[in-house]
Amino acid sequence: MLTIRNIELTELHLPLVEPFQISSGIQRVRQVLLVRVEDAEGLSGWGECVAGESPNYSPETVGTAWHMIEKWIAPRLIGAELEEPGQVRPLLEKDFRGHHMAKAGVEMACWALFAEARGLALARLLGGVREKVEVGISIGIQPTPERLVEKVALALQEGYRKIKAKIMPGADLRYVEAVRRELGDGVPLMVDANNAYTLDDLDTLKELDQYGLVMIEQPLAWDDLVRHRELQKQLRTPICLDESITSLERVQDMVTLGAGRIVNIKPGRVGGHASSRLIHDFCASQEIPVWCGGMLESGIGRAHNVALASLQNFRLPGDISPSSRYWKRDIVRPQWTTDGQGRISVPFDRPGLGVEIDHEFVDSLTRRRLLLENS
Repeated sequence: MLTIRNIELTELHLPLVEPFQISSGIQRVRQVLLVRVEDAEGLSGWGECVAGESPNYSPETVGTAWHMIEKWIAPRLIGAELEEPGQVRPLLEKDFRGHHMAKAGVEMACWALFAEARGLALARLLGGVREKVEVGISIGIQPTPERLVEKVALALQEGYRKIKAKIMPGADLRYVEAVRRELGDGVPLMVDANNAYTLDDLDTLKELDQYGLVMIEQPLAWDDLVRHRELQKQLRTPICLDESITSLERVQDMVTLGAGRIVNIKPGRVGGHASSRLIHDFCASQEIPVWCGGMLESGIGRAHNVALASLQNFRLPGDISPSSRYWKRDIVRPQWTTDGQGRISVPFDRPGLGVEIDHEFVDSLTRRRLLLENS
């Protein structure tokens, strides 16, 4: 039995090593919301809420998540006695709609706390089996096709197992064609539109079929499975759903409709680890490959992603790049690194997240902090 004593929120600003552009905007600094959950014995588990500064990826933001954790989530958990981490999700879902990212930040911290308390690696507690996870890279929209080719070539030299190029109308066909022309058909290339297209762009999207892509990720609106179905019927390339997948039920709807063939599981987007495991298991039963997406996480969120990606059905390389891909200095020690062959080792030999928090560096970046406990 484990009793939640308090929950601490910390907001910090972490500069990216280079601007990251997707179809809905450019990011230069990551506004990070960390969650620390402490039990009655003084043990802590850390999580990260992956909401952004603006509601361009999901309706949630760091500001809304902070408010929901303070006013609605923390009161449900503080003082709660838990036998296992799977009890957290039902507590947060009862009569409480949406706010998956806020819930996930706390729920995942609880999983980390249980792993610490049991002396287990988080990956082991989740049921992970892979000692190394294959990683891909997500490359933001580039100013020219030539610049994208340079970025992809460098990523291949660094050993990445999958290359994801962000696209949007006007920065799509010429860019993909340039990569194939200069680097060949053997590059494991996919594209991600982040909702940038509609069915009015059908001719453009159908032209992507000729380039032998691993997948096209989230080409249409984030909440529209019906039109994704219409598009998938006309494409040879598998559609991968990302923003559309917020729960097990949405994946089941995807399968029923035939709206996609691959699923990107981001634990922060679907409400945490418990929901991620349900989606993983269902997809495995349907022979649908899954992979773990990224949300520009710090080393804490990355630790959770690495642990989750060690589950059996994560058959495609995830967007779990090493710390140096995004940060001059990460907030964990050791920083996340690859083995030179596009793989990250899963820290099965260390309890909890498998990394230590660099508290001094976190403090230097902190903009606000709040400790929530029973009065």
